[in-house]
Amino acid sequence: MSRNRTALITGASAGIGAAFAHEFASHGYDIALVARRADKLEALAADIKAQFPVQVTTLAMDLASTHACRAIVAELEGKAVHVDVLVNNAGYALPDGFVECSWDEHQAMLQVMLNGYTEVTHRLLPGMLAQGFGRIINVSSLSALAPPSKGSLYSAIKRYVNDFSAAIDFEFRERGVHCTALCPGFTYTEFHDVMGVREATNKFPKYVWQSARQVAAEGYDAVMKGKVIKVTGTLNRCIAALLGLLPRPLQLHFGRTSRGFED
Repeated sequence: MSRNRTALITGASAGIGAAFAHEFASHGYDIALVARRADKLEALAADIKAQFPVQVTTLAMDLASTHACRAIVAELEGKAVHVDVLVNNAGYALPDGFVECSWDEHQAMLQVMLNGYTEVTHRLLPGMLAQGFGRIINVSSLSALAPPSKGSLYSAIKRYVNDFSAAIDFEFRERGVHCTALCPGFTYTEFHDVMGVREATNKFPKYVWQSARQVAAEGYDAVMKGKVIKVTGTLNRCIAALLGLLPRPLQLHFGRTSRGFED
């Protein structure tokens, strides 16, 4: 190719998103970073350019806006940046129950993690198909394979992400596009701080945790090998396999009786 391929990463200012930026840059990809915090993006861009001979584009966007995906694609087109790899990573969970959270909070989360993932994929796929090459990583969660949680849309959204990823991969694999749903378990990021459950999760043994770099490395390897669903970490894969053996009524019982992060 006469140019480096480019990886677009959403939710890139920290955690798994920032780790994916380093991972793809280490493989020679130019990087396009999307997140709300412009200062964090610029700091990450400077760090990447200091380590790797790649170009970095930053786009400070709030993905909770219904106009964000259109604006991202338009801005990249204006800069003549062609996206070869899409990493849909932006996401978070709400700390309170279904009714305790306002509809505006639920709507914003759905926009970021469900509508946003779907729309930006739809807008970028034609360019990938025209080139005969595309890689898409949709960051899901081990919780997508676990019993439902009380009042939480998070696991339900992640189950959608898994099915959506498989549907995209099945439709476009023969045309050079692979799509992977990446399902990490407990990962050292800001996620649990935002949820307000850091104190509870700190009680978990260290062997259940992975670093964001480990997750990103497994995600890169999985999408390049064409894996549709990738659970990261040996322990998480064992948990997922065991959960898959449970009959649905038993899964629902566990979901109903689970106390989550409660003491």
